Amino acid sequence: MEIHTPRLLLREFKEDDWHFTNLYESNEEVMRYQTSEVRSSKESQEYIRQCLEEAREEPRTLIDLAIVLRTTDMLIGRVGMKVDYDAEEAVLWYILNQTYWNKGYTTEAAGALMHFGFEDLQLHRIWADCDPRNVGSYRIMEKLGMRREAHFRENIFIKGHWCDSYVYALLDHEWRTQNGEVNWQSKTRN
Repeated sequence: MEIHTPRLLLREFKEDDWHFTNLYESNEEVMRYQTSEVRSSKESQEYIRQCLEEAREEPRTLIDLAIVLRTTDMLIGRVGMKVDYDAEEAVLWYILNQTYWNKGYTTEAAGALMHFGFEDLQLHRIWADCDPRNVGSYRIMEKLGMRREAHFRENIFIKGHWCDSYVYALLDHEWRTQNGEVNWQSKTRN
């Protein structure tokens, strides 16, 4: 599976991508609000192996793609969705190498994956959550046109602390109204 945007290629992971994913997965600032701890090289390798296995499942419910700069072919992050076909919805996530923050790459990648979800998978709803202290993350959700649906208080225990969660979501008809025709092309390969 590949999704092309003006600046990015979203593609399946390759086994040797762990070198690049570990650049951000080993960074405490990047992993600060993630549910997982900072990862070792071995843990990054294992995560890539898990992504490759899940990509072969039928029907595919977990889509986790590498975010690659088209100009340099540099892997700078990942974007993904866990699809619930019965509910016609998916949960969205993203993570980016800190070097590339504040350049619009995450919004571009997440928007392209949402387009795939609404248009190709015919989902009704896509949602995401984040820690309210993670201002950058919820601003991305807002740029994507998602609305805040909830603020849960101390609903998740992460890294030794109870944390709050913001939940954002967007419905298919809201997506189409906001986005109309977009410049993303998705390609599926066997």
